Amino acid sequence: MRTLEAPLLKAIVEPTRLEILKVLLTLGPSDVGAIANKLPQDRSVISRHLRVLTKTGVVREERSPSDGRLRIYALDGVLFVHEFERICARMRALAPLCCGA
Repeated sequence: MRTLEAPLLKAIVEPTRLEILKVLLTLGPSDVGAIANKLPQDRSVISRHLRVLTKTGVVREERSPSDGRLRIYALDGVLFVHEFERICARMRALAPLCCGA
């Protein structure tokens, strides 16, 4: 059951977070304002969802080199793929126990 409760799965089950990931895939590293411009939610809502995604590690947060107050968010593609591969491997190992060969 812990596999199905993986932080990544819990994070992306929320539709807004999945949309944020899509925006980051499209735009690349972006600040909350640029992300919010692509979505119907307010910046404060986007910020809360970004914190959750950052805690999972699949989104990185860095200070802008030109403006230290501005935070830039980016998808960590390597970690994102690694986490999915890890979840898939665990599910493959469990499948014979519940679903037959």
